[in-house]
Amino acid sequence: MAINRRQILGATLAAPVVVTGGLTQVAHAQAAPAKTGTINTFTVGDAKVTALLDGHIAIASQIISPFDQAKADEALADSLFGFGEQGMPIPVSGYLIEKAGKYTLLDAGAAGLFGPTLGNLAASLAATGVKPEQISTILLTHMHPDHTGGLVDGDGNAVFPNAELVVSATEHGFWYDDAIMASVPEGNRPFFEMARNTTAPYADRLKKFDGEVEVAAGFTSLPLPGHTPGHTGYMLDGGTESLLLWGDVIHLTGLQFALPEWTIAFDTDPALTVETRKKMLDRAASDKMLVTGAHIEFPGLGKVYRKGEAYGFAAAPWQFAV
Repeated sequence: MAINRRQILGATLAAPVVVTGGLTQVAHAQAAPAKTGTINTFTVGDAKVTALLDGHIAIASQIISPFDQAKADEALADSLFGFGEQGMPIPVSGYLIEKAGKYTLLDAGAAGLFGPTLGNLAASLAATGVKPEQISTILLTHMHPDHTGGLVDGDGNAVFPNAELVVSATEHGFWYDDAIMASVPEGNRPFFEMARNTTAPYADRLKKFDGEVEVAAGFTSLPLPGHTPGHTGYMLDGGTESLLLWGDVIHLTGLQFALPEWTIAFDTDPALTVETRKKMLDRAASDKMLVTGAHIEFPGLGKVYRKGEAYGFAAAPWQFAV
């Protein structure tokens, strides 16, 4: 599925982007079950983390701002990243964390909500041998459909029957605000409908939080607003090591470390997105933090470093048996 400017109906602070031409309009109209799963497992102290690949999506240059071909060519010159006919493919990943005998899932993939090249997270989870009913906590970085679609099945029922759903109160409040939904262009309202339909089955086991707090044993929230109003990262405490799972701070690995001021049309507040990203990249580089994100090249584990006035990303070596 490629996303280009012709498919964008509008984007403002209160009106997230909506895509036409393949985007399912309701949360319970899921695609057929995924056929294959892709996983990568590594350790963070006493925690076992498995990256779960949901699939990929192509980002066309037309929805990148402020796009400059010469700057893009310079940033990509020594890399294997590039734009194909449909755009630059980026991964969509979720993460399974096993710590102290409990399973936590960070984000749930797209299922059938965001195009045919996504929807494999369920198969990736199955490849770990962990069943949905074993997961006790689901942490949402935000409520875009490529992060919440897999919460429900084809009938709109909860996929994870025993899990507490954890999400920022700001994020939840934004998508459930009827006044905001009514104020956006009609073509953008399906994003609100999908956010609600995928999370509503968890209403009786929903945990909302504010700020930087411990949201579950071993996990502390880190507000990272801009991409969405309540976009959140989570710091995993593995005892001897820690890992920041930062959601959508970066979408385009080949471009946005080198050009952190570049945004995409899915950022609800571009200026705040850039401000948050630069602060996070500076902190990650200064503190030599181990980080991962949903759209960093799979499995997404590594460290940020300074590169002149910008940044780079050093992918972690693959771990053998864990």
